[in-house]
Amino acid sequence: MVMRILLALLATAALGAIPAQAQTPPKKILFLAGPKEHGPPGRHEYERDLRELAWSLENATNLKGLRTEVIVGRPPRDLKVYEDAAAIVIEGNGDWLRQETGMLFPQAQDTDGRTYDAETTAWLKSLDTLIKQKQIGVAMFHYTMWNDNWAGRRYILDWLGGLWIPYASHNVVDTWRVTPRAVKHPILNGVGPFSMREEMYARYFLFTNPRRTELLDGMPTNPALGGPDPVAWAYERPDGGRGFVWGGADFHDNLHTIADYRRFLMNGIAWLAKLEVPAEGVQAPPQAADPPFPPAQGRGGRGGRGPVPNSPAPNP
Repeated sequence: MVMRILLALLATAALGAIPAQAQTPPKKILFLAGPKEHGPPGRHEYERDLRELAWSLENATNLKGLRTEVIVGRPPRDLKVYEDAAAIVIEGNGDWLRQETGMLFPQAQDTDGRTYDAETTAWLKSLDTLIKQKQIGVAMFHYTMWNDNWAGRRYILDWLGGLWIPYASHNVVDTWRVTPRAVKHPILNGVGPFSMREEMYARYFLFTNPRRTELLDGMPTNPALGGPDPVAWAYERPDGGRGFVWGGADFHDNLHTIADYRRFLMNGIAWLAKLEVPAEGVQAPPQAADPPFPPAQGRGGRGGRGPVPNSPAPNP
């Protein structure tokens, strides 16, 4: 009898010794990649970008406790897809061109510029409620921020704490010097300044908001373009969730060649999902080669990339 009690106590102690991280299910990071419909090869490669980031995060040497899922094409409207996500990272078309597939919002030319159809309105309201109730992080990169509808802008402002406004903000191709701001934030851990050929979304609408922290300044080579301007920020939403914005992500090959840039995005996504960002930043080896896309596009894709394109000539 005494032996049984002793064994039971030892078993309980052993279970208690299991690290808390091992007992916690991994956090799901959901990547929503738009279809390749905009720009020449090597640019606006939404799926290649997000599969590369998913692969990098899953193969990080100093970050655990996550899993990734990549969905390609128009995001599904089944809320079950999103309800177990810790963070949603979106890179795809904005609402500018009617012939393109938008991400969460219909194309502006198919709306009155102020509202959406009843079905879209109801779905966005349900998605917004879910995001805020479950404190799901939301990130948008580059062209995804192009929204010319009043209703769409209200959601973006709520989730991200700032706006890119068509025909007032700008998105010019140049060689940009990107410099971390003098602020202390986990997303900047291990990130130094870098230069990149980029179509940078800049001149955002950023009113004073203590919940938002501008992270990077971008300065184009051409002085006529102005600058420096904030090109990335983090946002602590009132509901407890988080937002993350990056103005670049046009030229796909920058992810392969600029380590500080890749680390910045990995840090940002980890922070968005409320994972602890290592002091040295997230470390992950770059893939030496790109495997082909999975044969079945859509929900359930895992990390990985497509072929590495040569950097094309700029085409503003």
